[in-house]
Amino acid sequence: MKEKIHPDYHKITVVMTDGTTFETKSTWGKEGQQMRLDIDPKTHPAWTGVRQTIDRGGRVQRFKDRFGAGAGTKSSGKAPASPASPAKAAAKKK
Repeated sequence: MKEKIHPDYHKITVVMTDGTTFETKSTWGKEGQQMRLDIDPKTHPAWTGVRQTIDRGGRVQRFKDRFGAGAGTKSSGKAPASPASPAKAAAKKK
């Protein structure tokens, strides 16, 4: 193994969002530093299964303004009733 090419591997303290801590080894920071997490497995929807919908800055309203009020909603699965075209009306007369 070459000398002086690898980062220092030392102990740090990780602080979770709820305030709990644990000690681990890492190349991040310096010996004894604390890493504070903004998102962790206790709060992230990927692990909790709870989805939060937050409209930050009017994103939903901008989407509705751009694509219409009904945009982004699930359809009922029925095709919209369209008036019969002249070609279909002529075919029915024969």
